[in-house]
Amino acid sequence: MTSAHTHPADELLARIAAVGSPICVGLDPVVENLPRAVCAGDPHDSIAAFSLGVIEAVAPHAAAIKFQSACYERYGSRGFGALERACAAARHHGLFVLLDAKRGDIGLSAAHYAAAASRMGAHAVTVNGYLGPSGIEPFLAEGLAVFVLVRTSNPDSDEVQSLRLADGRTVAESMADLVATLGVGHLGRHGLSSLGAVVGATKSADGHALRARMPDQIFLVPGYGAQGGKPDDIRALLRPEGDGVLVTASRSVIYPPNPTDAPWNAAIAHAARRLADEIRSVCVQ
Repeated sequence: MTSAHTHPADELLARIAAVGSPICVGLDPVVENLPRAVCAGDPHDSIAAFSLGVIEAVAPHAAAIKFQSACYERYGSRGFGALERACAAARHHGLFVLLDAKRGDIGLSAAHYAAAASRMGAHAVTVNGYLGPSGIEPFLAEGLAVFVLVRTSNPDSDEVQSLRLADGRTVAESMADLVATLGVGHLGRHGLSSLGAVVGATKSADGHALRARMPDQIFLVPGYGAQGGKPDDIRALLRPEGDGVLVTASRSVIYPPNPTDAPWNAAIAHAARRLADEIRSVCVQ
């Protein structure tokens, strides 16, 4: 359950300060890609063991962990059980827990999704804001941090997000304005809102314009590492204070090359530490 007394943006900032780097490890367990050591024959047990091992390996280096809900949901109730146990383990290790579920519904349905995310143990959730404020506000009311899809890292997002509206803004810029407007009412004591935005590292050409439109938002930044995002792409998304990002990498951390044949979890810990060092050098002024 989320904390009833701690503002989620402040909670995330405290965790970032504790580990010294604003990184988030994406946990996307795909059975075919798992190390042999955790492959038990039963996919539910395999993804559960892998998830717990990743959490323990990255906890000293990462501020947050982002669970790709689809990787667990595909296995039905047992998959949900593995996700619930993993969320509990992540919280036990002090990680900020982000449920990457990309919810997008209105009214009562959004409230149900929000309650489910909170009961799962998430501090935050990703949301598709296409349905407007009524699809976002129930998650905030539940006490969750919310990251709204604004400028996503997938290449074909340009087909929608770069389109121009009659007033000259792009679709992404109009969503950024919505996020900024709604976020004003949810500022923490450090001046950042619990309503943030997903802005991909691979779309950093739009970064300065989006940051100007969303000065109080934490940007959840996918696309770093395996998708091609570089340190300079992160710099384009920072606030003037040198903060305001949570940089997430999945495949490059949880499926690292391991030429030394070290234990799989040690290789993941090394990849997480390397990522933390890279991003720390970008964000610390």
